[in-house]
Amino acid sequence: MPAARPRLLYVTDLAYPARGRRYCDEDIHLASRLRAHFDLALCHPRDAAALMDAFDAVVVRNSGPVLGYPKEYADFRAKALATGTPVYNPLTGKADMAGKGYLLDLSAAGYPVIPTVGRADDLHLLPTAERYVVKPRLGADSLGMRIVPAGRVAAAATGDVLVQPHVDFAYEVSFYFVDDDFQYALHAPDPRRRWELKPYPATAADLEFARRFIDWNELGYGIQRVDACRAPDDRLLLVELEDLNPYLSLDALPEEAADAFATAFTASLSRFVAGALSPAGR
Repeated sequence: MPAARPRLLYVTDLAYPARGRRYCDEDIHLASRLRAHFDLALCHPRDAAALMDAFDAVVVRNSGPVLGYPKEYADFRAKALATGTPVYNPLTGKADMAGKGYLLDLSAAGYPVIPTVGRADDLHLLPTAERYVVKPRLGADSLGMRIVPAGRVAAAATGDVLVQPHVDFAYEVSFYFVDDDFQYALHAPDPRRRWELKPYPATAADLEFARRFIDWNELGYGIQRVDACRAPDDRLLLVELEDLNPYLSLDALPEEAADAFATAFTASLSRFVAGALSPAGR
């Protein structure tokens, strides 16, 4: 008898109304590829904790901002950690998976990130600017983000927020990794149209920049997206490191590049599940 195939619960919100993106198309495509290797079922993130016991592993993909279902996500995390259920991406991520507070740590440590503080008393540590960006530490998908003039930033820097100078960048660029392997890069040539993306020919210096954050996160397995902006002095600065459920914009890639990513994702997930289900991994 052939060995039973691993059972995979694929968590996604196919109806999430993302601006300028169709999450459902991406997950339908990736799920179709994974079915060649796994017994697969899709579920909404609100249902993951109730269903996960019937599966060998859970993969979290385009599940939408967890701000929309904080209790259900907390229940899912707690149950997965308590039962030892393998979750891909692993729940050890130090970046967006844990909120935006990591930007404070990276900024203080001298990493190439947009300078970030969390208190009005620390505003003097930021470069002087006419405008500042104020965002919730638990924000996602630009929810709750505000741009305020310099004269009002101190009053806005209260509560659980981050404050950054408003950077007039040339463009945004994203670097996509599976495990620690670079896959492709996309950029938005027009800063006003974040999700009108084009393939980007990453240089060796660009990849050195992006890998610093992949190495810092020490995730081991999983999909990560390093979002950066090209500052006026031509440096790249980190905007965010998405390590929970990064949208992949596969529709912006040539067919062969999208196919190569799906192959790398499937291979990584297969290694992850095999390791987690082996006697040594239990």
